[in-house]
Amino acid sequence: MSQVTASQEEFIEIFGAREHNLKNLDVRIPRNQLVVVTGLSGSGKSSLAFDTIYAEGQRRYLESFSAYARSFLGGMERPDVDKINGLSPVIAIEQKTTSKNPRSTVGTVTEIYDFMRLLYARAGEAFSYLTGNKMIRQTEDQIIEQLFSKFSGKKLYLLAPVVKGRKGHYRELFEQIRKMGFSKVRIDGVVMEMVPKMQVDRYKIHDIEIVIDRIVADEADRYRITQSIKSALQHGKGVMMVRDEEGQIHHFSKYLMDPETGLSYDEPAPNLFSFNSPYGACPTCNGLGITEEITKESIIPDPSLSITRGGIAPLGEYRDIWIFKKIDAILKHYKCSMSTPIGKLPEKVVDVLLYGSQVEVAVDSVKYPGTKWHTTFEGIINFLQKHQEGSSEKVQEWVSEFTVTKTCPDCEGYRLKKEALHFKIDDTHIGELAMTNIRDLGRWFEGLEERLNEKQQVIAAEVLKEIRKRIGFLLDIGLDYLTLNRPLRTLSGGEAQRIRLATQIGTQLVGVLYILDEPSIGLHQRDNVKLIKALQSLRDLGNSVLVVEHDKDMMLESDFVLDMGPGAGRHGGHVVAQGHPKDILKQGGVTADYLKGKLGLPIPEERRKGKGLSLELEGATGNNLKNVNLSIPLGTLTLITGVSGSGKSTLIHETLYPILRQHFYSSKKEPMPYSKISGLEHLDKVIEVDQSPIGRTPRSNPATYTGVFSDIRALFTELPEAKIRGYKPGRFSFNVKGGRCEDCEGAGMKLIEMDFLPDVHIPCETCKGKRYNRETLEVRFKGKSISDVLEMTVEQAVEFFENQPKILRKIKTLNDVGLGYITLGQHATTLSGGEAQRVKLATELSKKDTGKTFYILDEPTTGLHFQDIELLMNVLQKLVDKGNTVLIIEHNLDVIKVADYIVDLGPEGGDQGGQIIIEGTPEKVAANSKSHTGKFLKMELNPRKG
Repeated sequence: MSQVTASQEEFIEIFGAREHNLKNLDVRIPRNQLVVVTGLSGSGKSSLAFDTIYAEGQRRYLESFSAYARSFLGGMERPDVDKINGLSPVIAIEQKTTSKNPRSTVGTVTEIYDFMRLLYARAGEAFSYLTGNKMIRQTEDQIIEQLFSKFSGKKLYLLAPVVKGRKGHYRELFEQIRKMGFSKVRIDGVVMEMVPKMQVDRYKIHDIEIVIDRIVADEADRYRITQSIKSALQHGKGVMMVRDEEGQIHHFSKYLMDPETGLSYDEPAPNLFSFNSPYGACPTCNGLGITEEITKESIIPDPSLSITRGGIAPLGEYRDIWIFKKIDAILKHYKCSMSTPIGKLPEKVVDVLLYGSQVEVAVDSVKYPGTKWHTTFEGIINFLQKHQEGSSEKVQEWVSEFTVTKTCPDCEGYRLKKEALHFKIDDTHIGELAMTNIRDLGRWFEGLEERLNEKQQVIAAEVLKEIRKRIGFLLDIGLDYLTLNRPLRTLSGGEAQRIRLATQIGTQLVGVLYILDEPSIGLHQRDNVKLIKALQSLRDLGNSVLVVEHDKDMMLESDFVLDMGPGAGRHGGHVVAQGHPKDILKQGGVTADYLKGKLGLPIPEERRKGKGLSLELEGATGNNLKNVNLSIPLGTLTLITGVSGSGKSTLIHETLYPILRQHFYSSKKEPMPYSKISGLEHLDKVIEVDQSPIGRTPRSNPATYTGVFSDIRALFTELPEAKIRGYKPGRFSFNVKGGRCEDCEGAGMKLIEMDFLPDVHIPCETCKGKRYNRETLEVRFKGKSISDVLEMTVEQAVEFFENQPKILRKIKTLNDVGLGYITLGQHATTLSGGEAQRVKLATELSKKDTGKTFYILDEPTTGLHFQDIELLMNVLQKLVDKGNTVLIIEHNLDVIKVADYIVDLGPEGGDQGGQIIIEGTPEKVAANSKSHTGKFLKMELNPRKG
């Protein structure tokens, strides 16, 4: 018995794991160690780590809930495994859980911003946004003493403000004041006697104060004056005013107040500094920091066109419809014509077209010839603004084509209302800190106590500890270039995952099993060292860390490696090798051979020079780019490298790609600022292959995405059985009525909403996940129904359709990019980012290329084993051999070393990046001492002997 306990303490034991392609696996994973699970793509790594270990951990957690709580959650499917011993509570840190909400920022997720809000609410000093004076708060005693010292012997009015800058007749208020026994009020600066049924102009803005008492500031009357001041503060809700003999007004307040103007703030609470709370958010942009505006430029992109020729973008070219008749009538009213270029129309007329006019014009009726309608025109911009919200999604999407995103003019992008931005610590408000990168933020918080007064030091001590600890974790994992207000949705999968990793280290939990999915994605080799240290510190706290990873350094630095294989899909699901990294190297196998350098991508003997033509982008200044001039030799394999945050995505995804899309496809997305671009005439199309999912529902799958499913359906329609029954291609579609299972509407599974947990999909009970009804499944090709075809792996389908050239071409490209193990009907939601990217790549490869295509890929090696990278690079090299240009953003040295041309950005991330350090062949980059990429590339090009 004691032996079992000991083994459970030391190992997680898994018996008979059969989830997906796992072959009845028995495996022992050491606890409280850093364990790397590696192997080919599709070899069963995720099936073991996430679908077996994590799923069982989650199920056991739900089992611990009361029966009442579980009734709301439903049961969780037990993974296909006999038994798991020694399982700790499990936390998965995946990549797919990036929030799309613009209100989720780096600061809110790491909780640094929450602690800063607390710090500012308790230790911030308030300043007036009108005068810049420091706000003061006074007690009743201080107000009384000040009154006697400042106004000794003078006649004074004591006033209690009850209305400040608001409209209304205030009849009831005056009646109330009269009943309280007061005889005078001051209205808009004039003292008046109270009379019955008294009221003021309802539509004007008023300031009303009760005259509490008329006094002479004399010590003999101290008791009466004290009582009157208390009464004034009570009726004025903590605020009072004093009018002296000269008619000057002086303000006093128990709360924060500007003594000069009387401006007062509410007592600060943490939600005053939250852009997600109505108490703190800027009212203009609702706390988003940006506003969506419809501008004249977006409505009239080309003023040289006339209205007839489509000068007004939302309307298009002239048609015989009501709106054009109306515009024609307006122009005739101003003695202008629709065929005049808009740029030559008088400014006043253009304003009427855009913003409308109350002047009625006569428009010929279409319905009743000979009659005229007299109507006003509301203006195109006003019309679009009306439909910006509250209309159908399609209309909103159409309107969004003419909107321009601008920084909010009121809060200047800080997201907070002006009161919040006038609370300062060390002359800095919270908005400025949120816009500072983590590196500089860490410096600002260093030694902050020395810049605080004694009271602030006492309040801030504990909060500062928490903030510094969390900033330290972000610095440790190489995210020093991010800012706290950076929306989470703009981060790459790897960055988001590392932020969640930092948050987990911050929680200081012990005895937990952490499962991570390729945390090294998007990380430069230099920052990889920091990541490995972060994972080791998580382990050293007393946790088990299980990482699904392909990174060479991570494997060699781990305590235990589990190598899955030997192949992918049905050829995988076994443990090929396991043990300490040194043991793995001795045991041999594909992974070991790559680690030892026996296998690997050969360095090309000659780098391509290209066609002698280039694409030149000049003066790129978006985000942190420092006036970058980019030159890409066409007909080459070009790589964009550099540390995380150096500006790679800004330069390629946000500047170059939108320019190319605008040129080839008239896309509406605006590129980031640049001066000019040349060389576009040498290209005829651009294709971006990113890692976004190929679909967000289980209805999307590789067969539908690549278009091969249409060809397969056409083949089934041609079968004799289908012709006898009169089936058309729609019969074999699971997205339209007819042949599909109507219970699950062809999805093959049903969605169960889990309230506060992620939604769960369960197989449909009627069709057992086959998607089709019985009649459709009776039509067979070579003994297989349409559902059987969807269940085939790509590899099986290549053999099955060998005599169908049209279908074979598309399926073969999926096989060529190393996706032989996925099934044709695999739900898009179950594909990893790297797999989705390769499905897209295969789709593009199956199309006929012209030799003038420009391909952009973003880290295509994500989720790929060394062997898969070799497959992928062979495919890409073939594309370049045909004359196309392939541009890749990449950190993987295996890919970098086989490039023809490298553009290395840096030197660091964030504001210290945004420059091209070196460009040229890999050899040239490796020789540059300033390039971080160069240092690692040098080792790769000249491997150590032996």
